[in-house]
Amino acid sequence: MKSPLVRRFFLIFSFCTILYSCKKEIAISVVEEEIINIPMGFPLIKFPADNSFTKERWKLGKQLFFDKQLSKNNTISCASCHKQKFAFSDDVALSKGDNNSIGTSNAPTLANVAYHPYFTRAGGVPTLEMQILVPIQEHNEFNTNMVDVVEKLRNNNFYQTMAKTAYNRDLDAFVITRALATFERSLISGNTKFDEYYYKGKTNALNESEKRGLSLFNSNKTNCSGCHSGFDFTNYAFENNGLYPIYADSGRMRLTQLPQDRARFKVPTLRNIALTGPYMHDGSFNTLNDVIEHYNAGGQSHINKSNLIKPLLLTAREKQDLINFLKTLTDHKLIQNSNFQ
Repeated sequence: MKSPLVRRFFLIFSFCTILYSCKKEIAISVVEEEIINIPMGFPLIKFPADNSFTKERWKLGKQLFFDKQLSKNNTISCASCHKQKFAFSDDVALSKGDNNSIGTSNAPTLANVAYHPYFTRAGGVPTLEMQILVPIQEHNEFNTNMVDVVEKLRNNNFYQTMAKTAYNRDLDAFVITRALATFERSLISGNTKFDEYYYKGKTNALNESEKRGLSLFNSNKTNCSGCHSGFDFTNYAFENNGLYPIYADSGRMRLTQLPQDRARFKVPTLRNIALTGPYMHDGSFNTLNDVIEHYNAGGQSHINKSNLIKPLLLTAREKQDLINFLKTLTDHKLIQNSNFQ
């Protein structure tokens, strides 16, 4: 018999299936230049055919992103746990939900979610449009359901007008999920010192320590780039990094029920990593130094631990070089962009 948590996931995804329509996608390079700019070296953004970008949809999504009415008691919004100054993550290990309960996993950054192939740390949600249903129904987050959210907002003339303008229909679950996804796809992060150096060829954008850190990051000695690769510094795979011998959270196994997926979590982006602590799926490390020390020691034993995780034997200078490089992935334009305030 499936656990209550597994049954709850099946219920969520059954409802999601009703909302999820055509998978066909259309690609864009730059849309509404003052809102979305594709950085050099980044691929095109793909929007679903039934949710192409318009400024009206983006405005509605932004309004909903900051609206606490999406929670049962009107106490938290999406922005409560995904704060712009922390690159749309949170600064606590586990964020508080509507009923003041503590969340079950660390709030990840929303920067560049437009490029993610699936969502949540266990990867159980296939589209950004569907993802919002998870925090809405979670008791430790919004503590409600989409039916009640629609009922709460549908008599709001402001929202009804925006829904008609954006989607030519009354405010409903289709409109809410798609508008929020449109806004979140605009949270692009690719304006950093690293990008100036790597993609724009400005050799003086990084200092010597940062350059050594980049070389070390890409070296066989650390294997950092084995998981944190590509323009977004993640391969989006599911890995176990030896955080614990026994995990309280079963990770991807919660969805697949496969023992080989126990305590495997989606590899996170390293962009804006200096802003997005605490770290790990449960927020158990407070500083980048804690993270480096964990990997330097080779992690703890676990049956599913990645074979890339092994003792690194880094010197004190190498550790600092790695940290200095990671700090070059901070996008100050993102956290200061008035479009997202």
